[in-house]
Amino acid sequence: MLNIAVLVSGGGTNLQALLDSEARGENPNGRITLVVASKPGVYALERAAKAGVEGCVVRRKDYASSEDFDAALLKTLKDHNIDLVVLAGFLSVLGPSVIEAYPRRILNVHPALIPSFCGPGMYGLRPHEAALARGCKVTGATVHFVNEECDGGPILLQKAVDILPGDTPEVLQKRVMEQAEWKLLPKAVAMVCSGEIE
Repeated sequence: MLNIAVLVSGGGTNLQALLDSEARGENPNGRITLVVASKPGVYALERAAKAGVEGCVVRRKDYASSEDFDAALLKTLKDHNIDLVVLAGFLSVLGPSVIEAYPRRILNVHPALIPSFCGPGMYGLRPHEAALARGCKVTGATVHFVNEECDGGPILLQKAVDILPGDTPEVLQKRVMEQAEWKLLPKAVAMVCSGEIE
């Protein structure tokens, strides 16, 4: 049984998808034991509390350097015996020391079909705005392993989502979450926990 930490920065809809999947018994080899938020007061921490999962805050601006932040985050993960780290809308960039400590054990969900609309600064509504501005007919989501390159790690799963006439970035974001992110992320986590993906 792998201990999973989910790192969040906002409402925690992807966290909820993971918690719901776990409650349905879809990940028998893993258990979410910690939720780490990048700032206090985010709704994701309430979701964690409702599910009986410990939550904590590790905030970048509380540390003098990114190295100090990484060390604090790493200590939190190690103190909770975390085996797998899942980035679910976590807006702080992980440094080399964290990535090295969890090789092929950090997953991220990205709201586009990598290599499109990814990399530094491409988060939140921006990938959806970029897809609409480019006139794309299809977008989607990607779950990938995290490495030193932003959105550059090996891809595990992708799912395409149609862009419809009249879509706004907000409408498209919601469709991508419902049709792709909330399905792909729990599936990828279960696959890693079962050893199906190494």
